[in-house]
Amino acid sequence: MSQFPRLLSPLRLGPLTLRNRVVFAAHLTNYATDGLPTAQHAAYYEARARGGAGLIITEEQSTHPTDRPYEKMIAGYRPEVVAGYRRITDAVHEHGSVILAQINHNGGQGAGTYSRRPLWAPSAVADPMFREVPKAVDDADIAEILEGFSVVAGRCIDGGFDGVELQASQSSIVRAFLAPSTNLRTDRYGGTARNRALFLREVLRTLREAIGPDRILGVRLTGYEGTRGGIELPDALVTARLVEADGCVDYVNTAIGMATQTLHLIEASMASPLGYANFIPSSIKDVIDLPVVGVGRFKTPEQAEQALAEGVCDLVGVVRGQIADPEFANKARSGESSSVRTCLSCNQECVGRTGLGRWLGCTENPRTGRESVALAMPRLRGRRVIVVGGGPAGLQAAATAAQRGHAVTLFERDRTLGGQLRTASVVPSRRELGDLVGNLERQCRSSGAEIRLGTNVTAELIAELEPEVVVIATGARAVRPRWAGSSPRVVGVRDVLDEAVHPHGSILVFDELGFHPGPAAAEFLADRGCEVTIATNGMVLAQDLGVTLDFEGWNRRAHEKAITQRTDLMVIGVDADARLTVRLLHHPTGVAESLVVDWVVCALQQDPVDELWKALRGSSFDVHRIGDALSPRRSHAAVVEGHRVAVSL
Repeated sequence: MSQFPRLLSPLRLGPLTLRNRVVFAAHLTNYATDGLPTAQHAAYYEARARGGAGLIITEEQSTHPTDRPYEKMIAGYRPEVVAGYRRITDAVHEHGSVILAQINHNGGQGAGTYSRRPLWAPSAVADPMFREVPKAVDDADIAEILEGFSVVAGRCIDGGFDGVELQASQSSIVRAFLAPSTNLRTDRYGGTARNRALFLREVLRTLREAIGPDRILGVRLTGYEGTRGGIELPDALVTARLVEADGCVDYVNTAIGMATQTLHLIEASMASPLGYANFIPSSIKDVIDLPVVGVGRFKTPEQAEQALAEGVCDLVGVVRGQIADPEFANKARSGESSSVRTCLSCNQECVGRTGLGRWLGCTENPRTGRESVALAMPRLRGRRVIVVGGGPAGLQAAATAAQRGHAVTLFERDRTLGGQLRTASVVPSRRELGDLVGNLERQCRSSGAEIRLGTNVTAELIAELEPEVVVIATGARAVRPRWAGSSPRVVGVRDVLDEAVHPHGSILVFDELGFHPGPAAAEFLADRGCEVTIATNGMVLAQDLGVTLDFEGWNRRAHEKAITQRTDLMVIGVDADARLTVRLLHHPTGVAESLVVDWVVCALQQDPVDELWKALRGSSFDVHRIGDALSPRRSHAAVVEGHRVAVSL
């Protein structure tokens, strides 16, 4: 308590008292099956309750059949949900957390793809992402929507929830009523900020009547959407005052961004500064007396404590931080905050995965989303395990194997751990990738794994050590493209970021990966004064940055750094003289061109480093190959495979 006196202090929230100020705020999981909550939900939320969270708020429960913007949404309007609700709430209450259900109608921020019904919204304004024109609701529709909120709130109480939170931000028909750009009405619901808040206030009164006085009612408000005609902070302050004056709610949660237009503000990547959204809860807290929840890249208990100490908020929403480490609150309480597995904000397996319609996971935590699946017991304890390679795959394998009682020695050829993650983290916008390396190293050492650096492992050395299991995690190497010729000024991204070479002058970065390596190298070189052009054979440069919500930030920084972007180009060859002449083909049209530069930097696919694995095949001990040594992919695959192979031992 002494280190975190505010974060770990109890707080009265309406009729109940929270044990601390740590909030696991609402977020999409895609764990629903056929519109119903599942055992996967129950185990997921239970893990965060067991980990000490004071307040847990589930993902949204839809209140009406017109609302189904994505496939795996929980249909709160269906009576069958109550049994699943009870399974969730019983599991959470067993560990002392308070749990609320978020309820919502997404309005026009969706499509009729799954519902086969028209969308409902305050005005017939198409959402910029879904581009489907909704029906403008009339008074009868509004009455039906209010009834839906009432019914679903009642079901949540029947299912054992301690209350409900109304989603009035990010993606919501309530948000659409509040925003000038989506509320063009001329009746009592349109016009001034006060009028636009009328529907919200009606919903809140309906919810309070449905749940009664002995349950918690909260509301989540957007403070800034970052869109033309969207909600601005002065609008949010007016709304917050009106909500408090009505006396229906027990707290105000906050948000930034709009889900279908500025999602990168809601779930900001590691390129965004910590505390980037603090101005919203602090401003709202200045004008109301209700408890206010702050959100936005809270990674550590220390950061959360500081926000409370500075009066930014009364409670702290830690979502991705508890996805990565369910024991976030417990570790703060027990004086082990330095062992918190800090979130990277990489957005690959949480935001990116759910955005592709898959269930939520975590790059760092291979158990996220798998809490309902019991781990098998080790086949034999105390096996002598050698792991070769100190990148994410090898580190995870070593950590998990040691945690499960094996005698583990990890060898790394370099003098430092991390492999390609360490290389990538030298770019400022990717610096927090280094946290994954640090987190895994701490897990290895605390679990008793021995780490030996600067060791080139051979088949002969392994034979001398007489292991029972060898895990090969030796990574991947760059492949020199056939068109590169013999010029030493055609190099790979890793050569640049490791500073094995020092390109200067004009640079062509040629990117066939569509993810971070090419853009990262381009920024790295531009920051060093180079004139950079980045080109790709794809239709969109760095297209997969959209999945992790890095696309907007990359394009903004590329513009600021005068990085030229080119698409639909293939490299045919490179002619070396005093400078390099790169022969290009615009493949959609067949038009050829040449570009004269000083250096070419390649972001291309890699080959596995698997010579040691080949040399050990047929050995008397078990040999496993994981991560890039098996198939070069992204970091989450390495972590998952490291964990999987260790569990199988």
